[in-house]
Amino acid sequence: MIGSLYTVVIDCPDPVELAGFYEKLLSLSRQKETGDFVVLQNAAGTPVVALQRVDGFQRPRWMDSARPQHMHVDVMVANLDTAEAQVLALGATLLDGSDKPIGYRVYEDPVGHPFCLVTPEGTGL
Repeated sequence: MIGSLYTVVIDCPDPVELAGFYEKLLSLSRQKETGDFVVLQNAAGTPVVALQRVDGFQRPRWMDSARPQHMHVDVMVANLDTAEAQVLALGATLLDGSDKPIGYRVYEDPVGHPFCLVTPEGTGL
């Protein structure tokens, strides 16, 4: 095992506004809100959904490759270096421009979907 699902991150134009929808839809509550980023938690206090502001956001259109879906998965890991070696061996690619900060790193899967490896320090919680 490399890691465990930590949260699903949804890109959007206004995280604070969209958070209200997901709070009601999934019976979640706000754990953190910065204006550009909102984390929603379940009753156990576990982060489940995060919403992040994306400048120039374009609404996705179902089954339209020109306007694909906007979300990524955060995977909680114990050690970024160890997990990185494992995901690279599976065919992931470290995205260009990643500065490898302590706490998270951004990759893409073999067909280009982004995902992050995160440690507790990288969650900001």
